[in-house]
Amino acid sequence: MKNKLIIAALVTLSPLGAAMAAPNNVGCGVGAIIFEGQTGVAPQVLAVTTNGTLGNQTFGITSGTLGCAKDGVVANPVKVSLFLDTNLDKLAYDMAVGQGETLESLANLIGVDSAHKAAFFAATKSNFAEIVSSEQADTQDVIAGLNRVLAQNGELAQYARLV
Repeated sequence: MKNKLIIAALVTLSPLGAAMAAPNNVGCGVGAIIFEGQTGVAPQVLAVTTNGTLGNQTFGITSGTLGCAKDGVVANPVKVSLFLDTNLDKLAYDMAVGQGETLESLANLIGVDSAHKAAFFAATKSNFAEIVSSEQADTQDVIAGLNRVLAQNGELAQYARLV
């Protein structure tokens, strides 16, 4: 049992673990550029390994090259999904009225700057039907709808990175 835990920890912390954590989520760098558009475990592992071997992500981030952004945001879509899973009904209500504790919590979770919160709240209210498209909408539907709405809003497009 102890060996299995050690192996699981090593896989999780290795480039292989990083590639397995989220589909096609290898970050930026030469590996991401070379294997762009390819799907599956093998291209992701190769992209992560290429980036790790060359150590080019640090250069890309600091220089704003290789598909990296200097002002990029470290996002955790798993936290957003978990938050929505447990708060979807409350969030839908808050979005419909354009304010509320759950909507404020979502804004904080995805890093909406204080200067943009009013626009964020207004956008969720005015585009509620697109974000929550039906009574059967689930977490992924709401995330997809919210990403579309944010991406189409010049002021809020930088926050369209939930998934």
